[in-house]
Amino acid sequence: MTRTPPMTRTSRTTRTSRTTTWKNARRRGLTTLAGAAALALGLSLSACSGSGGKKAEENPVAGGAGTERMTIAMVTHSGPGDTFWDIVQKGARAAAAKSNVEFLYSADPDGGKQAQLVQAAIDKKVDGIIVTFAKPDALKDVVARATAAKIPVVSINSGADVSADYGAIAHFGQDETIAGEAAGRELAAIGSKRALCVIHEQGNVGLEDRCAGAKKTFGGQMENLFVPGTNMPQVKSAITAKLQADEDVDGILTLGAPFAATAVDAVKETGGRAKVATFDMNKDLIALLKAGSIQFAVDQQPYLQGYAAVDELWLLKTNGNVIGGGRPVLTGPAIVTKDNAGAIEQFANRGTR
Repeated sequence: MTRTPPMTRTSRTTRTSRTTTWKNARRRGLTTLAGAAALALGLSLSACSGSGGKKAEENPVAGGAGTERMTIAMVTHSGPGDTFWDIVQKGARAAAAKSNVEFLYSADPDGGKQAQLVQAAIDKKVDGIIVTFAKPDALKDVVARATAAKIPVVSINSGADVSADYGAIAHFGQDETIAGEAAGRELAAIGSKRALCVIHEQGNVGLEDRCAGAKKTFGGQMENLFVPGTNMPQVKSAITAKLQADEDVDGILTLGAPFAATAVDAVKETGGRAKVATFDMNKDLIALLKAGSIQFAVDQQPYLQGYAAVDELWLLKTNGNVIGGGRPVLTGPAIVTKDNAGAIEQFANRGTR
Protein backbone atom coordinates (compact mmCIF):
# COMPACT_ATOMS: atom_id res chain seq x y z
CA MET A 1 0.00 0.00 0.00
CA THR A 2 1.24 3.50 -0.78
CA ARG A 3 0.67 6.46 1.49
CA THR A 4 -1.59 9.23 0.30
CA PRO A 5 -1.03 12.91 1.08
CA PRO A 6 -2.59 14.42 4.23
CA MET A 7 -6.33 14.77 3.89
CA THR A 8 -7.62 18.04 2.50
CA ARG A 9 -11.28 19.03 2.43
CA THR A 10 -11.50 17.51 -1.05
CA SER A 11 -9.76 14.30 -0.02
CA ARG A 12 -12.04 14.00 3.03
CA THR A 13 -15.05 14.26 0.73
CA THR A 14 -13.51 11.64 -1.51
CA ARG A 15 -12.79 9.41 1.49
CA THR A 16 -16.36 9.78 2.73
CA SER A 17 -17.69 8.95 -0.73
CA ARG A 18 -15.45 5.95 -0.93
CA THR A 19 -16.49 4.69 2.49
CA THR A 20 -20.17 5.05 1.66
CA THR A 21 -19.63 3.21 -1.61
CA TRP A 22 -18.01 0.23 0.07
CA LYS A 23 -20.73 0.14 2.74
CA ASN A 24 -23.31 -0.04 -0.02
CA ALA A 25 -21.38 -2.90 -1.61
CA ARG A 26 -21.35 -4.82 1.66
CA ARG A 27 -25.08 -4.32 2.10
CA ARG A 28 -25.63 -6.01 -1.25
CA GLY A 29 -23.68 -9.01 -0.03
CA LEU A 30 -20.90 -8.60 -2.53
CA THR A 31 -17.41 -9.81 -1.71
CA THR A 32 -15.06 -6.85 -1.42
CA LEU A 33 -11.92 -8.39 -0.02
CA ALA A 34 -11.58 -11.43 -2.22
CA GLY A 35 -10.08 -9.45 -5.10
CA ALA A 36 -7.17 -8.35 -2.92
CA ALA A 37 -6.85 -11.90 -1.64
CA ALA A 38 -6.69 -13.18 -5.19
CA LEU A 39 -3.91 -10.74 -6.04
CA ALA A 40 -1.95 -11.63 -2.90
CA LEU A 41 -2.38 -15.31 -3.72
CA GLY A 42 -1.24 -14.75 -7.27
CA LEU A 43 1.88 -12.91 -6.11
CA SER A 44 2.74 -15.66 -3.65
CA LEU A 45 2.28 -18.28 -6.35
CA SER A 46 4.54 -16.32 -8.66
CA ALA A 47 7.21 -16.11 -5.98
CA CYS A 48 7.03 -19.88 -5.43
CA SER A 49 7.49 -20.68 -9.10
CA GLY A 50 10.33 -18.20 -9.48
CA SER A 51 12.40 -19.05 -6.42
CA GLY A 52 11.33 -22.51 -5.33
CA GLY A 53 11.52 -24.72 -8.39
CA LYS A 54 12.18 -27.95 -6.50
CA LYS A 55 9.34 -27.28 -4.06
CA ALA A 56 7.01 -26.49 -6.96
CA GLU A 57 7.87 -29.83 -8.59
CA GLU A 58 7.25 -31.69 -5.34
CA ASN A 59 3.97 -29.79 -4.77
CA PRO A 60 2.45 -28.84 -8.14
CA VAL A 61 -0.31 -26.74 -6.58
CA ALA A 62 2.37 -24.33 -5.30
CA GLY A 63 3.06 -22.97 -8.79
CA GLY A 64 2.95 -23.50 -12.53
CA ALA A 65 6.05 -25.70 -12.65
CA GLY A 66 5.11 -29.36 -12.78
CA THR A 67 1.41 -28.74 -13.40
CA GLU A 68 -0.46 -30.02 -16.42
CA ARG A 69 -0.59 -27.58 -19.35
CA MET A 70 -4.05 -26.07 -19.73
CA THR A 71 -5.66 -23.73 -22.26
CA ILE A 72 -7.85 -20.76 -21.32
CA ALA A 73 -9.74 -18.60 -23.82
CA MET A 74 -10.83 -15.03 -23.09
CA VAL A 75 -13.56 -13.53 -25.28
CA THR A 76 -14.49 -9.89 -24.67
CA HIS A 77 -16.57 -7.16 -26.27
CA SER A 78 -13.57 -4.92 -26.97
CA GLY A 79 -10.13 -5.80 -28.17
CA PRO A 80 -6.54 -4.76 -28.93
CA GLY A 81 -5.94 -1.04 -29.20
CA ASP A 82 -8.35 -0.26 -26.37
CA THR A 83 -6.12 0.83 -23.49
CA PHE A 84 -8.44 -0.67 -20.88
CA TRP A 85 -8.51 -4.10 -22.48
CA ASP A 86 -4.79 -4.00 -23.15
CA ILE A 87 -4.37 -3.79 -19.36
CA VAL A 88 -6.84 -6.65 -18.79
CA GLN A 89 -4.81 -8.77 -21.18
CA LYS A 90 -1.55 -7.95 -19.42
CA GLY A 91 -2.97 -9.21 -16.15
CA ALA A 92 -4.33 -12.36 -17.76
CA ARG A 93 -1.09 -13.10 -19.59
CA ALA A 94 0.95 -12.59 -16.42
CA ALA A 95 -1.19 -15.12 -14.55
CA ALA A 96 -1.04 -17.52 -17.50
CA ALA A 97 2.74 -17.29 -17.77
CA LYS A 98 3.34 -18.24 -14.15
CA SER A 99 0.82 -21.08 -14.17
CA ASN A 100 1.75 -22.98 -17.36
CA VAL A 101 -1.39 -21.80 -19.17
CA GLU A 102 -1.84 -21.25 -22.90
CA PHE A 103 -3.85 -18.04 -23.18
CA LEU A 104 -6.06 -17.35 -26.21
CA TYR A 105 -7.66 -13.94 -26.71
CA SER A 106 -10.38 -12.75 -29.07
CA ALA A 107 -12.95 -9.96 -29.08
CA ASP A 108 -15.84 -8.44 -30.99
CA PRO A 109 -18.20 -5.59 -30.03
CA ASP A 110 -21.11 -7.33 -31.75
CA GLY A 111 -22.86 -9.62 -29.28
CA GLY A 112 -23.66 -12.27 -31.89
CA LYS A 113 -20.08 -12.42 -33.12
CA GLN A 114 -18.80 -12.55 -29.54
CA ALA A 115 -21.03 -15.61 -29.04
CA GLN A 116 -19.49 -17.19 -32.14
CA LEU A 117 -16.02 -16.69 -30.69
CA VAL A 118 -17.13 -18.40 -27.47
CA GLN A 119 -18.47 -21.30 -29.55
CA ALA A 120 -15.12 -21.53 -31.33
CA ALA A 121 -13.43 -21.87 -27.93
CA ILE A 122 -15.88 -24.63 -26.99
CA ASP A 123 -15.09 -26.43 -30.24
CA LYS A 124 -11.37 -26.26 -29.40
CA LYS A 125 -12.18 -28.00 -26.10
CA VAL A 126 -10.35 -25.43 -24.02
CA ASP A 127 -10.06 -25.97 -20.27
CA GLY A 128 -11.79 -22.73 -19.32
CA ILE A 129 -13.43 -19.66 -20.84
CA ILE A 130 -13.49 -16.04 -19.65
CA VAL A 131 -16.28 -13.83 -21.02
CA THR A 132 -17.77 -10.37 -20.63
CA PHE A 133 -21.53 -9.95 -20.37
CA ALA A 134 -21.74 -6.46 -21.86
CA LYS A 135 -24.61 -7.73 -24.01
CA PRO A 136 -25.73 -10.63 -21.85
CA ASP A 137 -28.68 -11.94 -23.88
CA ALA A 138 -26.38 -12.63 -26.82
CA LEU A 139 -24.17 -14.92 -24.72
CA LYS A 140 -26.73 -16.75 -22.57
CA ASP A 141 -27.17 -19.78 -24.83
CA VAL A 142 -23.52 -20.24 -25.78
CA VAL A 143 -22.39 -20.04 -22.15
CA ALA A 144 -24.97 -22.72 -21.36
CA ARG A 145 -23.40 -24.87 -24.09
CA ALA A 146 -19.98 -24.35 -22.52
CA THR A 147 -21.15 -25.45 -19.09
CA ALA A 148 -22.98 -28.43 -20.65
CA ALA A 149 -19.63 -29.40 -22.19
CA LYS A 150 -18.13 -29.21 -18.68
CA ILE A 151 -15.99 -26.20 -19.57
CA PRO A 152 -15.98 -23.80 -16.60
CA VAL A 153 -16.81 -20.17 -17.39
CA VAL A 154 -15.70 -17.04 -15.52
CA SER A 155 -17.02 -13.56 -16.30
CA ILE A 156 -15.22 -10.25 -15.90
CA ASN A 157 -16.01 -6.55 -16.15
CA SER A 158 -19.66 -6.65 -17.23
CA GLY A 159 -22.73 -8.57 -16.12
CA ALA A 160 -22.24 -9.23 -12.42
CA ASP A 161 -26.01 -9.43 -11.98
CA VAL A 162 -26.46 -12.24 -14.55
CA SER A 163 -23.14 -14.05 -14.22
CA ALA A 164 -24.20 -16.77 -11.78
CA ASP A 165 -27.65 -17.22 -13.37
CA TYR A 166 -26.04 -17.82 -16.75
CA GLY A 167 -23.68 -20.46 -15.36
CA ALA A 168 -20.42 -18.64 -14.66
CA ILE A 169 -18.65 -19.89 -11.53
CA ALA A 170 -17.22 -16.47 -10.62
CA HIS A 171 -17.26 -12.82 -11.65
CA PHE A 172 -14.47 -10.26 -11.25
CA GLY A 173 -15.20 -6.56 -11.69
CA GLN A 174 -16.86 -3.59 -10.11
CA ASP A 175 -20.57 -3.16 -9.51
CA GLU A 176 -21.23 -0.57 -12.21
CA THR A 177 -24.23 0.95 -10.45
CA ILE A 178 -22.25 1.41 -7.22
CA ALA A 179 -19.34 2.85 -9.21
CA GLY A 180 -21.71 5.23 -10.98
CA GLU A 181 -23.12 6.36 -7.65
CA ALA A 182 -19.60 7.10 -6.43
CA ALA A 183 -18.90 9.13 -9.58
CA GLY A 184 -22.13 11.11 -9.12
CA ARG A 185 -21.12 12.08 -5.60
CA GLU A 186 -17.67 13.12 -6.78
CA LEU A 187 -19.17 15.31 -9.52
CA ALA A 188 -21.41 17.00 -6.97
CA ALA A 189 -18.44 17.50 -4.65
CA ILE A 190 -16.49 19.44 -7.31
CA GLY A 191 -19.45 21.79 -7.77
CA SER A 192 -21.00 20.55 -11.01
CA LYS A 193 -24.73 21.27 -11.45
CA ARG A 194 -25.45 20.29 -15.07
CA ALA A 195 -23.51 17.36 -16.49
CA LEU A 196 -23.21 15.05 -19.48
CA CYS A 197 -22.62 11.31 -19.17
CA VAL A 198 -20.92 10.27 -22.40
CA ILE A 199 -21.82 6.73 -23.54
CA HIS A 200 -19.57 5.40 -26.29
CA GLU A 201 -21.26 2.02 -26.92
CA GLN A 202 -25.03 1.81 -27.13
CA GLY A 203 -26.53 -1.38 -25.72
CA ASN A 204 -23.64 -1.97 -23.30
CA VAL A 205 -25.50 -2.55 -20.02
CA GLY A 206 -22.43 -1.79 -17.91
CA LEU A 207 -22.00 1.68 -19.39
CA GLU A 208 -25.70 2.42 -19.02
CA ASP A 209 -25.58 1.31 -15.37
CA ARG A 210 -22.70 3.72 -14.73
CA CYS A 211 -24.68 6.69 -16.01
CA ALA A 212 -27.84 5.60 -14.17
CA GLY A 213 -25.89 5.32 -10.92
CA ALA A 214 -24.25 8.71 -11.41
CA LYS A 215 -27.57 10.36 -12.16
CA LYS A 216 -29.05 8.88 -8.97
CA THR A 217 -26.54 10.53 -6.62
CA PHE A 218 -25.49 13.60 -8.61
CA GLY A 219 -28.24 15.87 -7.36
CA GLY A 220 -28.12 18.17 -10.38
CA GLN A 221 -29.20 17.64 -13.98
CA MET A 222 -27.48 14.87 -15.91
CA GLU A 223 -28.07 13.94 -19.53
CA ASN A 224 -26.74 10.94 -21.46
CA LEU A 225 -24.83 11.79 -24.63
CA PHE A 226 -24.29 8.91 -27.07
CA VAL A 227 -21.14 9.13 -29.20
CA PRO A 228 -19.45 6.83 -31.77
CA GLY A 229 -16.73 5.42 -29.54
CA THR A 230 -14.51 3.97 -32.27
CA ASN A 231 -13.95 7.32 -33.96
CA MET A 232 -12.36 9.95 -31.73
CA PRO A 233 -12.74 12.87 -34.17
CA GLN A 234 -16.47 12.15 -34.27
CA VAL A 235 -16.57 11.81 -30.48
CA LYS A 236 -14.94 15.22 -30.18
CA SER A 237 -17.38 16.71 -32.68
CA ALA A 238 -20.36 15.34 -30.76
CA ILE A 239 -19.16 16.70 -27.43
CA THR A 240 -18.18 20.03 -28.98
CA ALA A 241 -21.60 20.43 -30.61
CA LYS A 242 -23.34 19.71 -27.32
CA LEU A 243 -21.20 22.23 -25.41
CA GLN A 244 -21.89 24.89 -28.04
CA ALA A 245 -25.62 24.19 -27.87
CA ASP A 246 -25.78 24.22 -24.08
CA GLU A 247 -23.40 26.65 -22.41
CA ASP A 248 -24.73 25.71 -18.95
CA VAL A 249 -23.00 22.31 -19.05
CA ASP A 250 -20.38 22.43 -16.29
CA GLY A 251 -19.49 18.75 -15.94
CA ILE A 252 -18.62 15.88 -18.30
CA LEU A 253 -18.37 12.27 -17.17
CA THR A 254 -16.82 9.93 -19.73
CA LEU A 255 -16.75 6.15 -19.40
CA GLY A 256 -13.24 5.44 -20.62
CA ALA A 257 -9.85 7.14 -20.38
CA PRO A 258 -9.39 7.97 -24.10
CA PHE A 259 -12.78 9.71 -24.14
CA ALA A 260 -11.77 11.87 -21.19
CA ALA A 261 -8.78 13.28 -23.05
CA THR A 262 -11.02 13.96 -26.04
CA ALA A 263 -13.55 15.73 -23.80
CA VAL A 264 -10.79 17.94 -22.40
CA ASP A 265 -9.89 18.98 -25.96
CA ALA A 266 -13.53 19.73 -26.73
CA VAL A 267 -13.87 21.95 -23.65
CA LYS A 268 -10.73 23.87 -24.61
CA GLU A 269 -11.92 24.30 -28.19
CA THR A 270 -15.26 25.76 -27.13
CA GLY A 271 -13.84 27.85 -24.31
CA GLY A 272 -16.28 26.11 -21.99
CA ARG A 273 -16.12 25.78 -18.24
CA ALA A 274 -17.07 22.10 -17.93
CA LYS A 275 -14.96 20.00 -15.58
CA VAL A 276 -14.09 16.56 -16.93
CA ALA A 277 -14.07 13.28 -14.99
CA THR A 278 -13.94 9.70 -16.18
CA PHE A 279 -14.06 6.01 -15.54
CA ASP A 280 -10.96 3.86 -16.03
CA MET A 281 -7.27 4.59 -16.26
CA ASN A 282 -4.31 4.57 -18.61
CA LYS A 283 -0.83 6.05 -18.43
CA ASP A 284 -1.77 9.21 -20.34
CA LEU A 285 -4.51 9.97 -17.85
CA ILE A 286 -2.08 10.37 -14.95
CA ALA A 287 -0.56 13.53 -16.41
CA LEU A 288 -4.02 15.01 -16.98
CA LEU A 289 -5.03 14.21 -13.41
CA LYS A 290 -1.86 15.72 -11.98
CA ALA A 291 -2.34 18.85 -14.10
CA GLY A 292 -5.94 19.21 -12.94
CA SER A 293 -7.33 18.87 -16.48
CA ILE A 294 -9.30 15.84 -15.30
CA GLN A 295 -10.87 16.00 -11.86
CA PHE A 296 -10.98 12.31 -10.99
CA ALA A 297 -11.00 8.81 -12.44
CA VAL A 298 -12.93 5.77 -11.24
CA ASP A 299 -10.48 2.87 -11.38
CA GLN A 300 -11.79 -0.72 -11.48
CA GLN A 301 -8.32 -2.28 -11.71
CA PRO A 302 -8.48 -4.10 -15.06
CA TYR A 303 -5.13 -5.83 -14.54
CA LEU A 304 -6.57 -7.51 -11.48
CA GLN A 305 -9.67 -8.59 -13.40
CA GLY A 306 -7.61 -10.42 -16.02
CA TYR A 307 -5.15 -11.87 -13.53
CA ALA A 308 -7.79 -13.11 -11.09
CA ALA A 309 -9.94 -14.67 -13.83
CA VAL A 310 -7.07 -16.81 -15.15
CA ASP A 311 -6.01 -17.67 -11.60
CA GLU A 312 -9.55 -18.77 -10.75
CA LEU A 313 -9.73 -21.22 -13.64
CA TRP A 314 -6.25 -22.55 -12.85
CA LEU A 315 -7.06 -22.92 -9.15
CA LEU A 316 -10.34 -24.64 -9.96
CA LYS A 317 -8.56 -27.26 -12.05
CA THR A 318 -5.57 -27.78 -9.77
CA ASN A 319 -7.20 -27.43 -6.36
CA GLY A 320 -10.98 -27.17 -6.75
CA ASN A 321 -11.09 -23.54 -5.53
CA VAL A 322 -13.81 -20.96 -6.28
CA ILE A 323 -12.80 -17.41 -5.38
CA GLY A 324 -15.66 -15.42 -3.89
CA GLY A 325 -17.84 -18.39 -3.07
CA GLY A 326 -19.99 -17.85 -6.15
CA ARG A 327 -20.59 -14.15 -5.50
CA PRO A 328 -19.10 -11.26 -7.50
CA VAL A 329 -15.61 -10.25 -6.42
CA LEU A 330 -15.25 -6.47 -6.49
CA THR A 331 -12.10 -4.98 -8.03
CA GLY A 332 -13.35 -1.39 -7.69
CA PRO A 333 -14.30 1.38 -7.56
CA ALA A 334 -11.23 3.27 -6.40
CA ILE A 335 -11.23 7.05 -6.86
CA VAL A 336 -8.02 8.53 -8.29
CA THR A 337 -7.50 12.30 -8.05
CA LYS A 338 -4.70 14.83 -8.37
CA ASP A 339 -3.85 14.12 -4.74
CA ASN A 340 -3.11 10.41 -5.13
CA ALA A 341 -2.36 9.97 -8.85
CA GLY A 342 1.38 10.03 -8.17
CA ALA A 343 1.10 6.97 -5.96
CA ILE A 344 0.16 4.75 -8.92
CA GLU A 345 2.03 6.62 -11.66
CA GLN A 346 4.82 4.04 -11.92
CA PHE A 347 2.25 1.27 -12.45
CA ALA A 348 0.32 3.26 -15.03
CA ASN A 349 3.54 4.02 -16.90
CA ARG A 350 4.29 0.32 -17.27
CA GLY A 351 0.76 -0.31 -18.46
CA THR A 352 -0.67 -2.25 -15.52
CA ARG A 353 -2.98 0.43 -14.02
